[in-house]
Amino acid sequence: MILSNEEGEEQGTEDLLKAHEGVGKLHKAFSVFVFRNNGNELLMQKRSAAKPLFPLLWANTCCSHPQEGEDIIAAAQKRLREEMGFTCNLKIDDSFVYQAKDEPNNLSEHEFDTILVGETDDVDVNPNPNEVDDYRWITLEDLQNELDEKPEEFAPWFPIALSKLYNK
Repeated sequence: MILSNEEGEEQGTEDLLKAHEGVGKLHKAFSVFVFRNNGNELLMQKRSAAKPLFPLLWANTCCSHPQEGEDIIAAAQKRLREEMGFTCNLKIDDSFVYQAKDEPNNLSEHEFDTILVGETDDVDVNPNPNEVDDYRWITLEDLQNELDEKPEEFAPWFPIALSKLYNK
């Protein structure tokens, strides 16, 4: 894991598990949002039960961590293929820092999260069952209704990232 400060500047590296123990160490991450239908539908995934943090919660299209020396767009495209079975052009949109504790296993996310956005209307989604429990395309209106009615069904970074995309 690439450790960072609040501005996203690299501050060394740490083992994946150690970076997530307790309150977590601030590290670099990325969140990919893939849209279709002129940006009106978002491809979401339900995280696999095998995920050590926030399993079986709905989140954006995919998430991960860049490796040391790796271009973040290339890392995100690679992870999109690994998790969802396709890739598309991505661009960096925004970034934010958040921290969230996953109580049952005493692990936490503490991330400098870069948001990447892509759009595609012609894609075959083929999720990796080790990473993804379920997936769906959802309109932004339906998504907002679900976030309002059942916020506990979503990964903690997801509403923060979504608000960054739409509250500029």
